[in-house]
Amino acid sequence: MKHFIALVHKEKDSAYGVTFPDLPGVFSAADEEEDLTANAVEAIRLWAEDQTTPVPSSHDEIMRREDILSELAAGAFLMRVPFIEDSTRIVRANVTFEKGMLDAIDMAARERGLTRSAFLASCARKEIEAA
Repeated sequence: MKHFIALVHKEKDSAYGVTFPDLPGVFSAADEEEDLTANAVEAIRLWAEDQTTPVPSSHDEIMRREDILSELAAGAFLMRVPFIEDSTRIVRANVTFEKGMLDAIDMAARERGLTRSAFLASCARKEIEAA
């Protein structure tokens, strides 16, 4: 899994703005700080539908950039945004659950019209991207 560093801007009476030093032209916004990660993940995911994602710069590489240091000095801040690359390769995994939990998973999956695997993958993606 990759993590891209995002630069977050916030001016008085405005939404948070998010840009990505490694992904020119990709941006996101959020009215509330708690929505920053989810919106940033979605922006990267949409961009990656048509682009090959580069290798993310490290924090140290980002911090050596004068343009970033200038933005930080002006009040911006950095955040790491997880990015799970979509792949068409399917891999079988053997997992173990307590019987009651497995029954609850199966019921929740059926209610949503999903297979157990699709439900678990969706839950895992949401949990990873919300971190």
